[in-house]
Amino acid sequence: MTSEMQVNIHTDTLNESGFVEHTIAAFKGRTIHTYHSEGAGGGHAPDIIKVCGVKNVIPSSTNPTRPFTLNTVDEHLDMLMVCHHLCKNSREDVAFAESRIRAETIAAEDILHDMGAISIISSDSQAMGRIGEVICRTWQTAHKMKSFRGPLDIDGSDNDNFRIKRYIAKYTINPAIANGISQYVGSVEVGKLADLVVWKSSFFGAKPEMVIKGGVIAWSNMGDPNASIPTPEPAALDAGIKDSYRLNKRVEAVTNVRNISKLDMKLNDALPDIKVDPETYTVTADGTALTCPPATTVPLSRNYFLF
Repeated sequence: MTSEMQVNIHTDTLNESGFVEHTIAAFKGRTIHTYHSEGAGGGHAPDIIKVCGVKNVIPSSTNPTRPFTLNTVDEHLDMLMVCHHLCKNSREDVAFAESRIRAETIAAEDILHDMGAISIISSDSQAMGRIGEVICRTWQTAHKMKSFRGPLDIDGSDNDNFRIKRYIAKYTINPAIANGISQYVGSVEVGKLADLVVWKSSFFGAKPEMVIKGGVIAWSNMGDPNASIPTPEPAALDAGIKDSYRLNKRVEAVTNVRNISKLDMKLNDALPDIKVDPETYTVTADGTALTCPPATTVPLSRNYFLF
């Protein structure tokens, strides 16, 4: 008996049980999802980001490193020290933290997103979990990359349509595909659950007006940009969980997560050959160094949340 369920992996930051090459080999071509694939949230140091060039790996970012700014490294070092109960007076603890928080790979993460080599942006949990910032961090990354790299070749100079669709796919259809629920949600199509977000254009990416699901208002603007959501629990359809819980919501089975690959990610299916210099942490994709300066300002920030 087999079941369809996506598997996420958090790899070994200290490389005590193997290196990134060993982990990739252990997958044996099976589909797997790597979250915070850059590594600031954990994972083989310093080169877990190499998984973004592997076909059977569906990579994602967690939003605290999106985009790379002047304060990103300092913020993450402090966050990591607190989260893992590390001591700033211990050279070993500081060395561990610094091996995980790398400006070079965070900068490369910006560019890999713009190339479509990282398919998803999510929130993670706990210290790295900022559920209310997924959307604004996504568009801040897009804005920075438009400013730094200019228009994508496919867009030309008069619009950003492909780039816009690429970044929307990172938090809509691609997570749905990765988790086997794209036949129900993830895009606006006939037969799917009408899961719609309504925005005022001036606040797009910062403050939604409301979320409508199946014609019913599910969320509405209450002022807190980081509201939490209920934690979903696994349920067995065959056990009649819908009836026993007296659920009125749709309960559907997850399907087709064993046979998908990075190539199934919409507009985010690039597979560059990624290498990381173990001494300098410089990241290259197909031989080109991926580097960009930290952003000094980002849109959709403090001014949008004064009221």
